[in-house]
Amino acid sequence: MLETREQAGVHPQLTTQLQAPPLRRFLPVALAAHDIVFVYAALLIAYWARYALGIGPRIHDAIPFSSYQGLAALLLGVMISTLALKGAYRARLSTEIVDEAATIFSAATISVAAIVVATFMLHEFEYSRGVIIYLWVLLIILLVLGRSLVRAFQVLCHRRGWGVRRLLVVGASHSGKMIMQSVRNRPDLGYEVVGFVDRRSASRVPDFGRFQRLGCINDIPELVESHRIDEIIVALPGSAHEQVWPVVTMCELSGVGLKLVPDLFELSLSRVQVDGIAGIPLLDVKEKSARRIARMMKRALDMVVASLVLLLGLPLLGIVALTIKLDSTGPIFIGQQRVGRGGRRFSCWKLRTMHVGADSLLAVLQTSNEAKGPIFKMRNDPRITRVGRYLRRLSLDELPQAWNVLRGDMSLVGPRPPLPHEVDKYEPWQMRRLDTTPGITGLWQVSGRSDLAFDEMVMMDITYIDNWSLGLDLKILVRTVSAVLAARGAY
Repeated sequence: MLETREQAGVHPQLTTQLQAPPLRRFLPVALAAHDIVFVYAALLIAYWARYALGIGPRIHDAIPFSSYQGLAALLLGVMISTLALKGAYRARLSTEIVDEAATIFSAATISVAAIVVATFMLHEFEYSRGVIIYLWVLLIILLVLGRSLVRAFQVLCHRRGWGVRRLLVVGASHSGKMIMQSVRNRPDLGYEVVGFVDRRSASRVPDFGRFQRLGCINDIPELVESHRIDEIIVALPGSAHEQVWPVVTMCELSGVGLKLVPDLFELSLSRVQVDGIAGIPLLDVKEKSARRIARMMKRALDMVVASLVLLLGLPLLGIVALTIKLDSTGPIFIGQQRVGRGGRRFSCWKLRTMHVGADSLLAVLQTSNEAKGPIFKMRNDPRITRVGRYLRRLSLDELPQAWNVLRGDMSLVGPRPPLPHEVDKYEPWQMRRLDTTPGITGLWQVSGRSDLAFDEMVMMDITYIDNWSLGLDLKILVRTVSAVLAARGAY
């Protein structure tokens, strides 16, 4: 047991270094100052738009901006307090820009409502209704834009190595692997995944995709020193609790940050909500009927969006079809046999991006395969046409799959439908990705696309299935737009 600093194998100088306050501790203060500036700017612009630009009904009596200072104080107090209560100033690994936008929308609505109630209670009606309305809209737009700029600045700093914390994951379980993937795909978090250890012998646990196996739990003290670990995330099952406490003790003695993954028996987070009775926390599992309603809404969303894509995308589809025809001989559309939910096969429609007879060259190119597992990936695949490279980078070749969505063969979001010969090579645990309807985009498509190893892709698909919710689909759709525009890992 690692009960002392010496037993933990931590050098005294290392302890001092790890306990030094990181720059991220000042981030909440910086975010609060940022929000104060943007909130006040929203009030200034709202006043300017109403009185200087005259947007809205005719103004009879102009009210000086100095009269709005009381409103500004109330607005700042309610807005900052609401954001703080909603956790907007806590560094949380789960926070994404979509979550921040929802939080800002809620806080702005509450703040403006507080202003309306306060002016009514105090009988202070001199404030312009137009200013209040413009203020509500501007609060949401400016704060979301400001937070996006902050995230972009954080990513820039972290890519330069500023404020990056080195992370070690303990546990090669499903949750441990997903944590490594999720952290790696969120550079704004400022973590560098050094690798992982497991409770089993190192020789029995292979590397996982981009992540290196560094040993077993007993090697943690040496790894903390040799790899300059700043934080540890423990993702071990409940049966390994006796192995967790030495790690906790070692982290306390050495100043290394520690996070624990609760053992919820692999419950889907989308089905769990926190409840309580007499101060005792309870985990309430939602009924399946609620999930059935959500799936009906998912299908309705699929049909609406797919219909809009086919209708609005017809002019673009016509232009792309013409370029394909002029660039190379062969059909414009191809229908590949793919495997869908439950192993059912269907024709997946795409725009042709390869030369005719490309499948016959696959066996010759196998030695150049850059992917591990049953899939084939090659950055400079000679089978792809000139136009096809651009179509793939922008994912335009997948436009016809909106027809598959309307037919019910596919969904907007879900695991990518595999080829039959790929499924024939699946390991038993990988077959779980066939438990749901395949999609045009998915969790791994917005997390690295072709840059991910096959095991990582499958793990993300399984995690999506286990944690599915309509909110998760919406987040993936939003992230798909930025992933396509950035063309990350597309080839």
